[in-house]
Amino acid sequence: MTLSSPAIDLQARPRRHRGSGLALAAAIVGVLVAVPTLGVLAHLLQPSGEEWRGMVGTVLPAYLLNTLWLLVGVGAGTAFGGVVTAWLIVMCRFPGRRFFEWALTLPLAVPAYVLAYVYADFLQFAGPVQTALRELFGWQAGDYWFPDIRTPAGAIVLFSVALYPYVYLLARTAFVEQSVCAIDASRTLGASATETFFRVALPLARPAIAAGVALALMETLADFGAVAYLDVPTFTTGIYRAWFSFGDKVAAAQLAAALLLFALGLLLVERASRASRRFHQATQRYRALPTFQLSGLRAAAATLVCAVPLVVGFALPVVILLRFALLSGDAQWGRRYLGLTLNSVMVAALVAVIAVALATIIAYAARGARRAPVRWIARLAGMGYAVPGAVIAVGILAPLALFDNALDAWMRAALGVSTGLLLTGSIVGIVYACVVRFLAAGMQSIEAGLARITPGIDGASRTLGAGPLETLRRIHRPLLQGGLASAALIVFVDTMKELPATLMLRPFNFDTLAVQAYNLARDERLAEASTAALTIVAVGVLPIVLLTRAALRARPGHPR
Repeated sequence: MTLSSPAIDLQARPRRHRGSGLALAAAIVGVLVAVPTLGVLAHLLQPSGEEWRGMVGTVLPAYLLNTLWLLVGVGAGTAFGGVVTAWLIVMCRFPGRRFFEWALTLPLAVPAYVLAYVYADFLQFAGPVQTALRELFGWQAGDYWFPDIRTPAGAIVLFSVALYPYVYLLARTAFVEQSVCAIDASRTLGASATETFFRVALPLARPAIAAGVALALMETLADFGAVAYLDVPTFTTGIYRAWFSFGDKVAAAQLAAALLLFALGLLLVERASRASRRFHQATQRYRALPTFQLSGLRAAAATLVCAVPLVVGFALPVVILLRFALLSGDAQWGRRYLGLTLNSVMVAALVAVIAVALATIIAYAARGARRAPVRWIARLAGMGYAVPGAVIAVGILAPLALFDNALDAWMRAALGVSTGLLLTGSIVGIVYACVVRFLAAGMQSIEAGLARITPGIDGASRTLGAGPLETLRRIHRPLLQGGLASAALIVFVDTMKELPATLMLRPFNFDTLAVQAYNLARDERLAEASTAALTIVAVGVLPIVLLTRAALRARPGHPR
């Protein structure tokens, strides 16, 4: 009879090497993803030119104030809208609840710059709203006051209704996955539903809420199309102005570096605020969560709260675009649009798979890392979301061109064959740029899911002889299904809407729906641009519905 056992054999394996291998893989991925970001930061060491010194004394304070104003407003708006709607959907029963639980994510399919185009036209002086008011009341110009959408306040409203699904998705996943035991204990101790929300559910969901707000804020920092069209000067508009109007790439990169450091500071402040707290579950006992039946005014209020962001962020813009498309639309509709759709879906699917896989490796390595460099690599790799897509594109062009030239020179010398632009002449550049740009979206969602898993599970797995990869595959992956689905959804839809990186890095004769919509809207041909915009929305709706339902069903003990 032998004394060996699977547990003893597993313990005899060199677990340190397996853990070190995971950390090494995360470090390699982090460095590759961080290359464009590091290239942007390197410009801080270059001497400043006349344009930069002129900006510091003139427009830079306005950039800073407008950016701060947008961050405060969008952070508050997305947190309120996302958390309140998520809690109502998870914990309450009211008319339309089953519809709203997946429909509230639909604004993710509408790019913020499309919202800006639509509402700027819809609410302008010659638009249908003000025209109807003047005809109804007999007003003339100057007889009435009407809110101006082309202001920081208008931009805050548009960004809030466009980006609140980030918070809603992650907060709802956190609420759905919470243990019923904690809620039962709170109610047993005499806490009301409101007290249970603020004292139990909200603290447990804080990592997910903070992750969603951080995603919304970084998207706000990096946006160019909406703020430029609404004439709200920010850091990003300054970057584009310095780059394309003045031709000063050093000043543009230095503004981008300042924007990057600003975003890093926001994340560090948020993480420091919860550094001494733990938010994971203390039990794995799951049952169906208790729900509260609302009636009368409360039911009507819950329905209204869920309907307002959905109507403003999705339904009304789609109706307006549909009207434009039916009245005129793009004359090139047909086979060309099928090709544009296939290009967009192919790039978005590749980016979603790669970004979620890499984000899982980095987030999991950072979770178990005892060394600070691994955690800092994870933070740096996730900062691309705060950098404008055009800046990332330029940061990627240099290393890809260097590789292409070096490979071409070697092939010519060795085999007498020219490889040409192997990477920069293909969709590799677009995929690389979008992975860098949206890796943070996957990391935030996955990190929030890992934060809710007690470290005791990792310790028990190591005691039984399982290594980090086996623990990730057999234990953490099933528990992270909701977070992985949310991460894939966010990355896919964001890539569908991505414009600057695609515009700069696309190969010859390779266009996407976003490029088509931009080219037409830039020329104020909104009726024709509506066709591409509606196609983006239509392609994004299906994965939103499917992945939203998958994320909800992923909770153990949740009824199917």
